[in-house]
Amino acid sequence: MRKILAALLCSWCGLGWAQTAEELLNDGKNTENVTTFGMGYDLKMYSPLKQINKSNVRRLVPIWSFSLANDVGEHSQPTIYNGVMYVVNGNWTFAIDVATGRQIWRTPVQYERGALRVATSGALMRGPATIYGGKLFRQTVDAHVLALDMKTGKEIWKQKYAEWKEGYKGVIAPIIANGVLISGMGGGDSTTRGFVDGYDPDAGKQLWRRYTIPAPGEPGSETWPNQTKPDAWKYGGGATWQSASYDPQLDLLYIGTGNAEPYNPTFRDGADCLYTASTLALRPKTGELVWYYQSVPNDSFDFDATAESLLADIRVDGRMRKVLINAHKNGFLYVLDRTDGKLIAANPYVKVNWATSIDLKTGRPVLTDLLDRAMKGETVNVFPSRGTNATLIAFKNSWNFPRLMKYVDFKFVLGTGSTGIESTMTTPPGEPAGYHMAIEPLTGKVAWQVPMMDFASSAGMLATDGGLLFTGLLTGEFIALDQANGKRLWQFKTGSSVNAPPITYTHKGRQYVTVLSGRGGSVANRIVTDSVPAGGSVWTFALMPQ
Repeated sequence: MRKILAALLCSWCGLGWAQTAEELLNDGKNTENVTTFGMGYDLKMYSPLKQINKSNVRRLVPIWSFSLANDVGEHSQPTIYNGVMYVVNGNWTFAIDVATGRQIWRTPVQYERGALRVATSGALMRGPATIYGGKLFRQTVDAHVLALDMKTGKEIWKQKYAEWKEGYKGVIAPIIANGVLISGMGGGDSTTRGFVDGYDPDAGKQLWRRYTIPAPGEPGSETWPNQTKPDAWKYGGGATWQSASYDPQLDLLYIGTGNAEPYNPTFRDGADCLYTASTLALRPKTGELVWYYQSVPNDSFDFDATAESLLADIRVDGRMRKVLINAHKNGFLYVLDRTDGKLIAANPYVKVNWATSIDLKTGRPVLTDLLDRAMKGETVNVFPSRGTNATLIAFKNSWNFPRLMKYVDFKFVLGTGSTGIESTMTTPPGEPAGYHMAIEPLTGKVAWQVPMMDFASSAGMLATDGGLLFTGLLTGEFIALDQANGKRLWQFKTGSSVNAPPITYTHKGRQYVTVLSGRGGSVANRIVTDSVPAGGSVWTFALMPQ
């Protein structure tokens, strides 16, 4: 009996609970682990694995599934470390055995239930289960950031970063960069002032805060109507509710900011309103702003600039450049020099009617008359309402989903919505809801596109060296496409909508693919309604042996 017990104890001792900065930097090199969001700090959503490929993907079968005890929606990416899968949602944190799908531990998220009045989509979580130094880091809907013990799930520290009663909410996982825990915030459609925080991951002490809206007298404050509307900057939006990417060689963290508030520019005098709808390059240790690029000055259509930025080194005009690629919600695909923020290219990837182009010299959009018409009281149809919907890009899932909107009066009430518009969104009759797309980033040339007729996709897209693209549909299918042409090669129907980015990895040399399923989020719920049931789960797949 002693020999058996010793063997069991040793099997658990083999699991490493500490986790280092080096392992974060090398994510992807050890295919047994997935330690960062987007399959690496560069968010390329790419894996060199090819055991599962175009020739055998039809043999892909579910190995196990796991209930996440949650009906609010699954948007996060699992994290894998030393045989353990960590999963977060708005209500739970889980540790799961990769090989069997059995629960190791689960910890409920403790939050004030009144915060759900602010978070109208419910308690959601985007990004990964962030791990570092034996701890797992996450946010809660009532605006806290906390650390759990990776081995037990017990809370180590917890910090309140904002007051949910003022409109702030926790929806995005933090990121570790150069030893600092960096955490954003949600609530950009309410009476909030955006920021990014840096914390000591060991003790939870706040090291710095970078506001995305400058106070009067700070650089950028001249772009706010401080004379005519002296309080506008205090509640000006600029939320940081999606994930950042990180270049360790440049030691720069790239994070996008949300729309200006209210959308109705009358309440902001139509000013540019830095640093809303911008990409910021920050020093992780200090929060220093190194450069910024504002893609939508005077963002009046809720375009944001929060979509995650992919980092790559590509040849531009005969020489290699370090670039940042962003599939913007405004319908343009941007390529920036990530060393200094200079614009290299910007091309539309969906139908756009609010601007004709992006001026490559000024970086500003060349506007049509749409904004002027809206300002005169006309109800206008804005293409797109969102070119994409909070999805990671390897290739692209796009949306054909205009916003029919009208500017209206806005009464300030602290902690409530502050958009200043009335709007509806629907796909034009007979047209595709969206596309799976392959795009050349410098020219905007579409290599191929495949229409989605029922609903567009809110899931990320993962590319592998097996010639495959994995993504999911709001109708619940998890699918594999041919990278060469977008043809669907395989599908599996999960129990609910797939809103989350998939991952692939190996365990003891065998390749697996995992994705979360669970309808949730304001847009997905509005489109799909109850035609697809709610209910969160993890699905893990591998090839059926021959």
